[in-house]
Amino acid sequence: MRSFYAEDLLRGAEAPLFWVGAFTVASLVLWLLYRVLSGFRIWVLGNGQLLPKLGKWAVVTGATDGIGKSYAEELARRGFAMMLISRSQEKLDDVASSLEDQFKVATKTIAVDFGRTDIYQKLETGLAGLEIGVLVNNVGVSYSYPEYFLQIPDLDNFITNMINVNMTSVCQMTRLVLPRMANRSKGVILNISSASGMYPLPLLTVYSSTKAFVDFFSRGLQEEYRRQGIIIQSVLPFFVATKMTRIRKPTLDKPTPERYVAAELSTVGLQSQTNGYFPHAVMGWVTTKLVPINIVIFLGASMNRVQRSGYLHRRKLREQKNGTGLKNE
Repeated sequence: MRSFYAEDLLRGAEAPLFWVGAFTVASLVLWLLYRVLSGFRIWVLGNGQLLPKLGKWAVVTGATDGIGKSYAEELARRGFAMMLISRSQEKLDDVASSLEDQFKVATKTIAVDFGRTDIYQKLETGLAGLEIGVLVNNVGVSYSYPEYFLQIPDLDNFITNMINVNMTSVCQMTRLVLPRMANRSKGVILNISSASGMYPLPLLTVYSSTKAFVDFFSRGLQEEYRRQGIIIQSVLPFFVATKMTRIRKPTLDKPTPERYVAAELSTVGLQSQTNGYFPHAVMGWVTTKLVPINIVIFLGASMNRVQRSGYLHRRKLREQKNGTGLKNE
């Protein structure tokens, strides 16, 4: 009797279970299709809207090396007049001359040290009257080598300089440029964060934290100003072959700055937060979606401890060599 009753219950549940299963499968298929089409739109078709119609000028901070220089070159290639901002006037002149010769665009330069906070009146004066379509907040500074917080040399000045360069510059440059973009209801601000801002990175803790600030700042402002036609994008690259990363030989997952920037610009307007380069997007998805955060933090700390030990060992050998040389003299 009980078996007949159970069979009746199962027969009665067959139809509802079938539709629940069908709905689940259909939802999964639609979600996968959406992700594939979105990925194709972003990483294959891209977006070509970064043109001078946004405004005649593009402004790039940290424009003389690495990613910043590549942004300046790519934007000049697309027809923007370039305002280049960095610390060394000599390097600025070299980059400006190269852009003028190669792309036949107008250039201006401002030499400032973003480690200082008394520079923004000079910058405001230099930017006055320019129709700015794109701002790339790229300037940044990292550690000389991975180190525990209390063992960082000259810790007080280190903290002040990193906050000024990595955080204050982004806020202040945005303050100077955003009002004119808002008045024209168009403009793009690209804030270069870092994949290390996606999760805590021990032994690079201050750097990682400043880059997390850049990411949060960018995403918050995007929501504030997107209805006014402004694009504010958080860019979180993994390793790129630059002087800052000390990577000399590019690979698929460690591209040249030129390759990275060309890929990243294709995501503008399509992603408010981007890793900018398809292999980096895969790495970002794996480290934030698949791997538990505690494991990511542990692996990052382990990697940086190895790099710290290697750096300190090489420094000790150099000091011993220099000490021996002095004795021989």
